[in-house]
Amino acid sequence: MGLPELWFVIIAILWTGFFVLEGFDFGVGMLHRVLGRTGLERRVAINTIGPFWDGNEVWLVVGGAAIFAAFPDWYASWFSASYLAVVLLLVALIARGVSFEFRGKVDRPGWRRLWSGTLTIGSLLAPLVLGIALGDLVAGLPLDADGEFTGTFWDLFTPFGLWTGVTLVVLCLVNGATFLGIRTTGELRERAHRAARWFGWLSFVVVTVYAIWILVIADHGWAPILPLVVAPAALPVSVWAVHRARDGAAFVLSATAMAGAVAGLFAALYPQVLVSSTDPANSLTVANAASADYALTVMSVVALIFFPLVLLYQAWSYVVFRHRLST
Repeated sequence: MGLPELWFVIIAILWTGFFVLEGFDFGVGMLHRVLGRTGLERRVAINTIGPFWDGNEVWLVVGGAAIFAAFPDWYASWFSASYLAVVLLLVALIARGVSFEFRGKVDRPGWRRLWSGTLTIGSLLAPLVLGIALGDLVAGLPLDADGEFTGTFWDLFTPFGLWTGVTLVVLCLVNGATFLGIRTTGELRERAHRAARWFGWLSFVVVTVYAIWILVIADHGWAPILPLVVAPAALPVSVWAVHRARDGAAFVLSATAMAGAVAGLFAALYPQVLVSSTDPANSLTVANAASADYALTVMSVVALIFFPLVLLYQAWSYVVFRHRLST
């Protein structure tokens, strides 16, 4: 495995890690108004992700930065094509982050409803937009021979891209519900269990279609088959774990489904990094979009030193804030 291939794998790990970790954050953000019947219950739901959400978003920043440094042509073509979508994503993430801070600043029902709504919408838009963008990598975008995007904003809404966005949203809902099952007590936990069962079966159908669709349209080998089989298979077992009140197992299985869905997409994409719908010869690949070996070598040394430290720190934070919250 050469350095370009290594960095493609690292980028796939970073994006998979982002959705596994931030997926439950997005899910809780979408569900807190539905499952929390009172202001206190909604506050408890938000507090379950309070220590984690900003740290989890770092994975998105690093994932984007890794593409910029390791595959500048991929970054230039993909991000310029998705410019308006990136702006929408940033607005969603900013509004979501602000809502965490502003919601409790004024003790008025209307003020809290405003920022709860902002949190819900931001938590929905972020995985939807990211899912569409990731799906477009496989479905293809109009690129010329120089890798320049030649389409319009509406060309971003490919059928598979839209389905990928829906898939990630539904998986986030499952992750959020199972996470609330771990972190809450009483009636809020029971409602989270009901939501996890309902969304678990819905996501099983959605993810199954998603997995079949990738295998049909992608020029793939054997690599994506395992994660794309594991992703839907984990969901019924997660529902069973919820029925047995095994909250930890249910969350791990729903996170496994998310990991399989995202990892399977990157595995199906390889050796390309951005498919051209205009002409397959214009597609960007791991080989023709990579930085020079010197840059990749320096990046590898930095990653080898700091990546384990980041993992240890995040693992420690989850241990510290592992206890259930109640009203």
